[in-house]
Amino acid sequence: KKNSFLLSHKNHPPTTHHSGNMFNLKGKYALATVLVATASSFVSSFAPVSPSVGRTFNPLSVAASPDKLDLDTYTNVDGAITKENPLRVLIAGAGVGGLALANALSKDPKMKVTVLERTDEFKRFGGPIQLASNALQVVKEMDEKVYNEIMGKFTFTGDKMNGIKDGIRDEWYAMFDLAGPAESRDMPYTGVIERPDLQQIWLNALPEGVVQNGDGVESYETNPNGYGIKAQMSSGKTIEGDVLLGADGIWSAVRAKMRDEPLRGEGSGVSYSGYTVFAGELDYDSFDNGDVGYKVYIGPGQYFVITDIGNGRYQWYAFLAKPAGSAALEEKPKGNSLYLQDVFEGWSKDIHHILNVTKENEIEQRDLYDRPPSVFKRWTKGNVALLGDSVHAMMPNLGQGGCQAIEDAQVLSEELSAATSRDEIEGKLDAYRGRRLIRSAAVQGLSRFASDIIIRGFDTPAKIVFEDGIKFENFNYAGIVTKMLQPILPIFFIIQFNFLYDGYKNDFPIDFNAAIRFAVVGGVILLIGAGTVLGGAEEVGVGLFGLESIFGTEGIEALIANAQDFFL
Repeated sequence: KKNSFLLSHKNHPPTTHHSGNMFNLKGKYALATVLVATASSFVSSFAPVSPSVGRTFNPLSVAASPDKLDLDTYTNVDGAITKENPLRVLIAGAGVGGLALANALSKDPKMKVTVLERTDEFKRFGGPIQLASNALQVVKEMDEKVYNEIMGKFTFTGDKMNGIKDGIRDEWYAMFDLAGPAESRDMPYTGVIERPDLQQIWLNALPEGVVQNGDGVESYETNPNGYGIKAQMSSGKTIEGDVLLGADGIWSAVRAKMRDEPLRGEGSGVSYSGYTVFAGELDYDSFDNGDVGYKVYIGPGQYFVITDIGNGRYQWYAFLAKPAGSAALEEKPKGNSLYLQDVFEGWSKDIHHILNVTKENEIEQRDLYDRPPSVFKRWTKGNVALLGDSVHAMMPNLGQGGCQAIEDAQVLSEELSAATSRDEIEGKLDAYRGRRLIRSAAVQGLSRFASDIIIRGFDTPAKIVFEDGIKFENFNYAGIVTKMLQPILPIFFIIQFNFLYDGYKNDFPIDFNAAIRFAVVGGVILLIGAGTVLGGAEEVGVGLFGLESIFGTEGIEALIANAQDFFL
């Protein structure tokens, strides 16, 4: 398996067509922005493959039909779902979403769960994955024992300073308040856990034999004359169930069959994001260890992230706008570390210090792929449904890929556990889609917008310096826009985290309060970026009163106070 990024199991990200200006957003990006504004709207995972750890499971000989491609004969089952006649649930893929869902459903005696995992055994690979407060709260409510075991391996970042820094001047540009929204809701702080540790905790919590290794789902067929679905495996065997849930990642075979589209390439809906990322993980003695969770260094055309992942280890990653396949096309005779030091020449000494001590075997480059929100495409068909990256793969900037898969698992388990008859399953899966569609699309849109705005829009902020006279630093269009956005972004972050943390139960299809807030602040950001300037004190006054009614007096005071810093 490929290494994956914080938030999702097999995260690869839609083709983006960028102009040189962040607000010249067209096509898919304009649509994504509108979705976020109207519809309620990072820690990357990198590590080399290591020796196997933990228990593994037998191949599929027990669950599989002895006859290859046996698609005509189905078991005659009664419609009622009972302990004696349990719902046979097939889950394709043992990633974050698949294991979380299996753990929830296997506690129900009316469910017989089988997880079908392509790999022969579980390897100890994959670096840290971020679990934000919304996902941790879901896990806590689903299984407190699993939650407590996660806490034993967890490193909090949400209780520390986190934010964006000016990559050239090494000054804080904007701070993320991750602690406040969590504390006000009595939710756990955001943090990170090593992906293999998280996977092993869920594996240990499952009954023996639930996870079947060594054969992956390639396609499926449904019974035209009654109950039943047959998963067609890569070995040629078939496995029968009542419901099939595709948690098989961005290159989902279940999705390809459901939508009658190619697995990869043109027509698959998966395309290159326009960005490549270099990631490193190492033991590192940082000067701000214990005080700072993660720092995002912004500047013209690229950005760099450094994050504490616990136990004296750090992870960094560099996002660059490059054509697909640049790793093979671009020669780096001096190695990745020196190449990046050249790319980030003149940037913060913190970046160069961590690059200097990173060994070549601790660095990996990969292109990022994702999918557009599946607003008008199928999530479900009959007794088959998609979850996680298979339906809403997203860019890693918000660290919500895995978190949204966990929310999918919670909603699916609630809907399926409420069914008393197999005749209800299709309706329950439709209800799952209804509860998850808008929220997951909003998070996808936010993640994609964040990627584009940071790389394509941010520059070194314009600044007036009173030193040996008056100096105007970086007073170009992008620098002025970046400076104008500085007082607005903290408010946007507050809205974003409130949206993420308030809606984790997915009780309502649309969060109208969040939609209004996103519309107002998003509109301000777009106005600034488009070069629109409010003229006249009356217009400014009306704008401020409008913001105050939404954000409260404290938010407006913060906006004004930050705006005064322009001349400091």
